[in-house]
Amino acid sequence: MRRALSVVLLALACLLVPLGTLSVWAKYEVGDSDRYVATMAPLAAEPAVRGAVADAVTNAIMTQLDAGPLQSTVDAFVHDAVKSFTGTEAFQKAWNTANRAAHDAVQQAIDDGTDGPVTIDLAPVTGQVRQQLSDDGVPFADRIPVTHTTITVMSSRDLDRLRQSLHLLQRAGPWLPFAAFAFAATGLALARRRRRALTATALGVALAAAALLVALAMCRSLTLDNLPSDVDRSAAGAAYDALSSSVRTASLWTAGTALAVAVCAWLSGRLRHRFPPGPPDPPEMRPAASGVSMPVTPRRTE
Repeated sequence: MRRALSVVLLALACLLVPLGTLSVWAKYEVGDSDRYVATMAPLAAEPAVRGAVADAVTNAIMTQLDAGPLQSTVDAFVHDAVKSFTGTEAFQKAWNTANRAAHDAVQQAIDDGTDGPVTIDLAPVTGQVRQQLSDDGVPFADRIPVTHTTITVMSSRDLDRLRQSLHLLQRAGPWLPFAAFAFAATGLALARRRRRALTATALGVALAAAALLVALAMCRSLTLDNLPSDVDRSAAGAAYDALSSSVRTASLWTAGTALAVAVCAWLSGRLRHRFPPGPPDPPEMRPAASGVSMPVTPRRTE
């Protein structure tokens, strides 16, 4: 009974490792607005993201702007202006503001079940571009409408699939990692051969972390394959990588540490069998009154 309970607890600990990683990520990165914005902020410098923003804003502007025979010329000029603007600090601020609004929309959808896709509103970018073109004296710049151009972050179908899972993971928060640690400690304490149990548990944790890495890669591939035609694949891939980077890093560290523990536990067992402790020293003998040697018990020194 004791052995079976130990095996069950250690198996549960291994299974909770990837779930604990995801619960901490969902609670403290996806669920925290400041950390989410900080995670997504570097994307403003990604060429794929800058190109997607430039294309979306330019298309929105040119559909509302009739420049007559100069349409193609103005189109190219506007695209260059938008692309240039995406390299400025003003764009970084606008990007952070838009991502904060998108995060609030995602979190609200997770909390109350709101339907519909989650998008990033690029209207602040359009307004900044119009102002820049007007300052440069570009014709028709004052006629550029500031419309709510959006980039889809998550479709309604994807959001519906993830809503319940993210909600449960955010509720669990840090408790799953603590539960995994408690199960592992209790299972090792109940194990009869603790070194073997430690080696097996460490290998199980490493396999669980590796499985999470494989699952992340598969989810990335499936997500990009199912994107709508109007969503830039490179930009979406960059966003996925940025958002899941902490999970990948934590999984790599967990797998590496677990493998190191497994190797150390295995080597300690091998060394113990190869170099067993020597026999105890024989007791000191002294002759008795009858002439027969008797063992001497050493006195304790207090």
